[in-house]
Amino acid sequence: MDVLTKEEFEMRKDHYGQLIKEGALFIYPTDTIYGIGCDATSDDAVRRLREVKNRYKRPFSVIAPSKRWILDQIKGDKNEQQWISKLPGPYTLIMRLKNSNGIAEETNAGLKTIGVRIPDHWFTSHIAALGIPVVTTSANPMGEDHMTSLETLDPAIRKKISFIIYEGEKRASPSILIDLTQENEKIVER
Repeated sequence: MDVLTKEEFEMRKDHYGQLIKEGALFIYPTDTIYGIGCDATSDDAVRRLREVKNRYKRPFSVIAPSKRWILDQIKGDKNEQQWISKLPGPYTLIMRLKNSNGIAEETNAGLKTIGVRIPDHWFTSHIAALGIPVVTTSANPMGEDHMTSLETLDPAIRKKISFIIYEGEKRASPSILIDLTQENEKIVER
C-alpha cells in the first residue's frame, strides 16, 4: 500500500488513475473527511469495497465526474437542478435515477436512486479527468468511527487498499445528506 502526498499523487496521477480503472480500492481526502472508494462502474470493485466496509445492503454514493454527468443520470426537476448548482460543496444529494447504466448495480444496491457528491477539493479534478464516478463512503468499517488520520485507519481496511492520498488529520464532519426524491427536500443526516 502506498501512502501519497498530493504532490506524489499528482506526479504519478496517470498510474494511479489506471489502478482505479482496474478496480483498485483507495482512500482519498475530500472537503469533509477521508473517503474510501473505487470505480463505481465496476461491480467487482464495489463488491470488494462492500466486504471491506462490512456494508452489504445499503447503497453507496458517488463522486460525480461533472455536473453534466449528474444531469445525464437523474430524473431532474427544478429543485434538483438548484441543488446541483450548489456543487461543489459539502452535500450528498439523493436523487431519482433515470440512467442505471452510469453505475454498477452493486453501487446503489439496485435502488432507483443515487447519491451524488462533488466535493470542493483538489482531488475532484482528478475524478473529472478520469471521467467515471467513484464510490464515496467514509473510510471505516460499518458502524465504526470514520478515519481522521493514518493512526485511526482500521487495520483490516489498511490491508485491502492499494493506496492512500494523505493530507494530514481531518476533523470535519461527513457531508450533509439531502434527500431530493420526495416533493420537498429533506436533510437526512448532518
